[in-house]
Amino acid sequence: MSRPFRFGFSLDGLDDPAEIARRVRWAEDAGYSSVVMTDHFDERHGPLVALTAAAVATKALRVGTLVLANDYRHPAVLAKELASLDVISGGRVEIGIGAGWMTSDYEQAGIGLDRPRVRIERLDEAVSVLEGCFGDGPFDFEGDHYRISGLESWPKPVQKPRPPLLMAGGGHRMLALAGRRADIIGINPSLHSGAIDEHAGPTATAEATDGKLEVVREAAGERFGSIELQTRIHLAVITDDAHSLAAAAAPAFGITAEQALNSPHALVGTVNECVARIEGWRERWGISYISLMGSAAEEMAPVVERLAGR
Repeated sequence: MSRPFRFGFSLDGLDDPAEIARRVRWAEDAGYSSVVMTDHFDERHGPLVALTAAAVATKALRVGTLVLANDYRHPAVLAKELASLDVISGGRVEIGIGAGWMTSDYEQAGIGLDRPRVRIERLDEAVSVLEGCFGDGPFDFEGDHYRISGLESWPKPVQKPRPPLLMAGGGHRMLALAGRRADIIGINPSLHSGAIDEHAGPTATAEATDGKLEVVREAAGERFGSIELQTRIHLAVITDDAHSLAAAAAPAFGITAEQALNSPHALVGTVNECVARIEGWRERWGISYISLMGSAAEEMAPVVERLAGR
């Protein structure tokens, strides 16, 4: 049985509190399921602070990170902030966390950028620390990257045993970790170059997505059927001429117009065409959670109205 569709959008830029409240209340009324924040050293609010403002302004909209870079915060510190947000929101948090990828963030902030294997191993340990903090009673943990001794973290999250965990990736090692541990898995382009560029495009095709789902399925084993699959849309436009728009945009990502239109990371066409594309993603891959850039949220509202919850 297919999961019902749900849609999320991101908060972008440095909106003031009144504008954040207006946008998230509109989205809640428009049928969006979640609002999310990314985690970069650029011109936007800190994710957990902005999401707290969003949670206070709404009643049912879920608030999530897409995604936090594990290397920027110790997991014991992060656990306290996330649990507090879950309490303040009445149990509406989704924890998106990743190994970090944007090289400019690391370079500008002076944070050491370890090779991907090390970052992913550290993320695996961090998830264990988060789960220990969310659990009942004090706990110990000893790994290669973190050591915890008799810590009991407060507050405890409303959602039990913890808020849903989202992990996203485009490479084998990260997708396998997500398959083993996450409740929601984002199927991403590969960002091994540290930027979204022509190297990412060929890893975002339909055929590449087939391979990624095989990795997730193998790693998840029997729990695969309980996992929600998500995609983030990097190009979302309502237009009567999808092919021309795709032909203009695709070369920058190293792919053809046809590959772009068939990718689960682009949503271009009339409302009817966009609805059909999303339904095709669910049929082929089981993807049911669609995340949009904030700039596309209003343009895509007719698509959300047609599909949300169905």
